Amino acid sequence: MNTESIQNKPQGLLTSRWWLRVLFGFCVWALLGTSFALSTYLGARQDNVQISFKRALSGYLADFLVWGMLSPLIFRMARRFDLREHFPRNLLLHLGLSIVLSFVVLSAAVPLTWYLGYPNLVRNPTLLALYRNGAFSIYYLHQGLTIYWTTVVVAHAIKYYRGLREGEARTSQLAAQLAQAQLQALKMQIHPHFLFNTLNSIAALLHKDVEAADRMIARLGDFLRLTLKRSDAQIIDFEQELEFLKCYLDIEHTRFADRLIVKMEVEPQTLGFMVPNLILQPIVENAIRHGVARQTSSGSIIIRSFRKNGRLVMEVEDNGPGLTNDTNGSLSGIGLNNTRARLERCYGENYDLNVRNGVDRGVVVTLEIPAIESASVKEN
Repeated sequence: MNTESIQNKPQGLLTSRWWLRVLFGFCVWALLGTSFALSTYLGARQDNVQISFKRALSGYLADFLVWGMLSPLIFRMARRFDLREHFPRNLLLHLGLSIVLSFVVLSAAVPLTWYLGYPNLVRNPTLLALYRNGAFSIYYLHQGLTIYWTTVVVAHAIKYYRGLREGEARTSQLAAQLAQAQLQALKMQIHPHFLFNTLNSIAALLHKDVEAADRMIARLGDFLRLTLKRSDAQIIDFEQELEFLKCYLDIEHTRFADRLIVKMEVEPQTLGFMVPNLILQPIVENAIRHGVARQTSSGSIIIRSFRKNGRLVMEVEDNGPGLTNDTNGSLSGIGLNNTRARLERCYGENYDLNVRNGVDRGVVVTLEIPAIESASVKEN
C-alpha cells in the first residue's frame, strides 16, 4: 500500500485500527500475566504453601503490563538491529538492553504492586531495598531476560514471516508479468504470420483483379485498426472475438469470392464468455489454407460455439480433404503451436485442443476452455 492511499484513508479508520492493536497487545500481555500467576498459585498449593491468587495475579499483571508497554520499543529495536546482521555487535546491544529493561521493570512493577494495595507482597518497595535483596533481584532479572528475549524471537519471527509473504507476493507478481509478456509475444507472432499471408494474396490479386486487391487492402486496414484498438487486451469476450474473425473472413471472401462459404452456429449465451484475444483466427486461417485453398470446388467453414458442462466449446470445421500425410505437418505449424502455448499460459492444464477428421471429410478443431462470463454480463 503506498503512502498516498494511506493518507487518503479517513482518520477515524486509522485511529480505530491503532486502538485495536493496543487492545490486542493488552489482552496478550494480560493473558500471559494471568497464566504465570495461575501457574505460581497452583504450584504453591501443590507444595502446601498458602498464597493469595489475587495478590499473585496483581503482581504478575503489574510486571507483564509494564513489559507490554515496553514491547513496541523491543520490536523496533529487533527490527533495526536484526540478529542476522552484524551478529556480534547486535547480540551485545540486545544483551545490554535486556539487562537495562529488566531493572527498569523491576523498578516500576514492584512499587506499582505496592501502590495497588498489597503492601504485604513487598514489605519495603523502595528501590534501594529492592536492589539490596539479591535473591529478589536475580529472580526478576532472570524473568526479565526471559521475557525480553522471547519478545525479540517473536519480533524476528514476525519480520521473517512478513518478508516471506512479501517475497511470495513479489514472486507472484513477477510470474504474472512474465506470463503477460509471454502471452504478448505469442500474440504478436500472429500478426506478421497473418500479414505475410494477406500481403501475398494481395500481390497475387494485383495481376488478376485490381478492384478485389483494393477491397482486400481496405479490409486489411479495418482489421489492423481493430487489432490496434484492442492490442493490450489479452482476454476479451467472445462477441469481440467474432468481430475480429468476421473482419478477417471479409478479407478471405475477397480472395476466394464464391468459393468460400462460412456458417456461424453460435449460441447467444456464449457471446459473453471470456476468451484469449485472436484465439480463433489462426485456426480459421489453417482451415482456409489446408481445407478451402486445396480444392477447386466450393469450400465451407462452420464456426460453432456452445456451453457444455460449465465449459465453453468452440469448433472450426472445414470440408477439405482432411488429415493426410501432407497435412499432418500443419498440426505442428505456427498457428496451432501458438494457440496451444497461449491456452496453456491462460488456463494451465484446464483446457483441451483437439484436431480430428470430420465424419465425412474435412477437419474439426475443437477448443474447450472454462466458461467465464465477462464483468459486463455479470453486472447485467
